[in-house]
Amino acid sequence: MSHIALYRAWRPQTFRDMVGQQHIIQTLQNAIREDRVSHAYLFNGPRGTGKTTTAKVLAKAVNCERGPAEEPCNECDACRGITAGHIMDVVEIDAASNRGIDEIRDIRDKVRYAPSEVRYKVYIIDEVHMLTSEAFNALLKTLEEPPGHVIFILATTEPHKLPATIISRCQRFDFRQVSLEEQSERLLEICREEGIEAEDDAIAYIARLSEGGMRDAISLLEQVAAFGGSRITLDGAVDVTGGMAADQFYALAEAIRDRNVAAIMPLVEGLTQAGKSADKCMENLIFYFRDLLVLKLAPQGAVTERVVDADRFREMADAFSSERLFKMIDTLNGYQSDMKHASQPQTLFEVALMKICTISNEGGAGSASGGAPASQPAASAEVNRLRQQVEVLERKLEQLIQSGAAVGSGAGAADSGAVRQAANQSRRGGFGGSGAPISRSTVKLDPFVAAAGSPGTGQARMKWNEVLQRVKETRITVHAWLVDGEPVAATDATILVAFKNTMHRETTERPAHREIIERVMQDIFGNPVKLATCMLKEWQSATSRSGEQQDETLELQPDAIDTGEEQRPQWIEEAVKLFGEDLVVIKEDN
Repeated sequence: MSHIALYRAWRPQTFRDMVGQQHIIQTLQNAIREDRVSHAYLFNGPRGTGKTTTAKVLAKAVNCERGPAEEPCNECDACRGITAGHIMDVVEIDAASNRGIDEIRDIRDKVRYAPSEVRYKVYIIDEVHMLTSEAFNALLKTLEEPPGHVIFILATTEPHKLPATIISRCQRFDFRQVSLEEQSERLLEICREEGIEAEDDAIAYIARLSEGGMRDAISLLEQVAAFGGSRITLDGAVDVTGGMAADQFYALAEAIRDRNVAAIMPLVEGLTQAGKSADKCMENLIFYFRDLLVLKLAPQGAVTERVVDADRFREMADAFSSERLFKMIDTLNGYQSDMKHASQPQTLFEVALMKICTISNEGGAGSASGGAPASQPAASAEVNRLRQQVEVLERKLEQLIQSGAAVGSGAGAADSGAVRQAANQSRRGGFGGSGAPISRSTVKLDPFVAAAGSPGTGQARMKWNEVLQRVKETRITVHAWLVDGEPVAATDATILVAFKNTMHRETTERPAHREIIERVMQDIFGNPVKLATCMLKEWQSATSRSGEQQDETLELQPDAIDTGEEQRPQWIEEAVKLFGEDLVVIKEDN
């Protein structure tokens, strides 16, 4: 292999050497051929995709002594000088370290002078989004009225940070990530030219690791080649880059599948001793479970490129449910965010693995209130599946009941009654209930009507979203029924929830569901709280009756009232005792 760094040796010198940006190259070549080169270009895209390289090739193409040419010759003095960085008229500026207004003013002063060595003055400003607002204002004046002999090429990875006035004065080109196929083809070409023997799996692994950046891919290839000498293997590439081998993925996934926490800890310790960082292992593990999910949801689609042993990978995907994979990925992603600021990332990685071991195939945590525990037999999973089917049927029956509510008498009414009877029968027995019919509790609404405006009611309403979220985390099916209700009043030890739908209320009233809700409310409010339910229509009727009674009794009109020193009539005193001094208004009859 050459003593020169691979990236420098294989850096594109012409447009045809560029990889993955053919749509941009064709546009620039057409502009050069038709003599329509713009005075300002904006190249934006991910790192390592060829923005600065394209800018330098464009500078050579417009200044080539045999041109302007669609392809620079790389033989004339101008092309060789620009490649070596000797031409003073082609200036590359790093805006990250030259971001002030003084540097831009210096450019503005110099652009007025004609180029001394080549045809065009070319200013390449890399990471242009780092300029200050004052520097942008100074640059804007030059972009508005540029001299004919100057070309500005702005490169950035974050174009959203540029002022709209700058973007509008440039021709914008969006560089995309280089595909895995194009990267692999270029890496294999480099290996052939450098006399390096490389496994296809190793090349594919390096290409995936670069995340679409050709520069990063060549740098990784050079790093792996330095380790393996004249031969690059997948194991060597994994070791050098700090990744995890397929066997390690499989061993961890197997332990998680079996919920075998005892097997996970030695595996993590082995990864640590092998020099694998916890954050890199976490990232690779998320990708692994993501690939399992893709293979499970789209088995007939294209198999992901990370798969080495397709049969074993497919077998592992069949061992997980989609719900569990979704939940596991969410959990790992949350821990990955926490690891960025953790002082002990390995410990957090171990906790994350233990956490996903407790996730059941239904997607909840394996606890008494959530999914099945690790030791639950396979029969319990079948019962859970049947319970879900029953709940789906109940929802469909409720929809049929609602749609049949407008059916008149005769056969239509009989059919509606049959549907209601079937719905009631499905609630009484089966897999979702306790085997006994659900009796709707009767609640005296008067105390709750009086407490509707109390501070306790306001507190219950403010914390109700938290109650719903906690119930959802405990058991999502209970949340699906409870979300139909809303807290309308609260006394010292009871919260009244009004429901719009009868089935939702009755399902919430089930003893097992009520127990979950009351336990959550006790945790949130800090004291034992009971759940009471009613229908929303009943509550509205009760509140309207209370309002009418108050309107009728607030104004008392006696025949004669002495407002002086005489004693008020006895019946007024009784009214005051009954309703209170504030609610009794005495009007004098004129």
